[in-house]
Formats: sequence, structure tokens, C-alpha cells
Amino acid sequence: MKKRRSTARQPRPTKPGPVVMTLTVNHQRARVHAHPMKRLLDVLREDCGLTGTKEGCGEGECGACTVLIDGQPINSCLVPVAQARGARITTIEGLGGRHPLQRAFAEQGGAQCGICTPGMILAAVALGPRPSLDRMRVGLAGNLCRCTGYTAIYRSIRSASRGWAGTGSLAGHDREPENAPKSR
Repeated sequence: MKKRRSTARQPRPTKPGPVVMTLTVNHQRARVHAHPMKRLLDVLREDCGLTGTKEGCGEGECGACTVLIDGQPINSCLVPVAQARGARITTIEGLGGRHPLQRAFAEQGGAQCGICTPGMILAAVALGPRPSLDRMRVGLAGNLCRCTGYTAIYRSIRSASRGWAGTGSLAGHDREPENAPKSR
């Protein structure tokens, strides 16, 4: 005996639409209205107005879009914003322009065209204080630079480490201590 199909139309599943989410970005709460699968990169740039995070390849290959999530470097072009809920997100703006690595990149020539620089600095922040050259190479392997050849980037990281050796980890500095090295 054949089963008879119902002639009643089945409702189509609806796609989830934009939702309101609260994110913690650069130590501040941000309410965004976005689709849960929207890339974190786009939410940061378009919804939060934080344009320091750059898009290079959009495929997680270049590292230009690197931000820190709970202190770990990630490619924000690969992360749906819903995955960032409840996490601490740090962008280049969260360093306030006063981080020792930002100063060192400017002084030592680690920043040239500027596309990779925000992601490179955040990946370097995650390395912690005084990383070895091997640790720098491994830690920055996912961040591509077409301008510097990396020597100036490694020099910048070493310079920042030497100048701030007494302050502990490079990752937590939001302001300059009183004994900050002066620009030359």
C-alpha cells in the first residue's frame, strides 16, 4: 500500500536574520545588530567603526585582519561574529597608539605601507616579552608582509622588548609607564 503525500504546503525553514549581540571590544561593551554568520572583520569595521583592522585576502592566508580574541591572534575574516560572543576582542585601536610595539614599529621601520602592520603588531603582542627570533618567526608565520622583508619587523619587536623589559608582558600595556623610552 502506497502512502499518500499530504497536499498541504510545508513551511520553508527561515534563515536566521540579524540579531542584537553584545561584544567586548577593546575593553568596552559594543551592541551590534548583525547576522550571526557575518565575519567579525566586517562587524569591527562596519558596525563598530574600527577600521584599523585591514582586509588583505579574505581567506585567512595573509594575517592583515589579525585581532586578539582572549589574547590569542586570530584571522577575523574567518570568524563568524557569533563565535566572538563572550570573548575579549582587541583590535589595533585597543592599544591606544601608545603600545611599545607601535612606537618601535614606527621608529625601527617595521611599518611601511601599513596594510599588514595592525595585524603584525597584534600577533607580536601575543608573543609576550622578549621572544626569541625563532619564536618571532613561528608566531608571525601567518602574517605576510610585502614591503619590509621581516628584518625591520623582528628588529621592531626586539626593540620594544628591550625598552620595556622591566614592565612584564607586552600584552597588557594600555598606557605608557613613567619610565617609557623617549623618541630619538
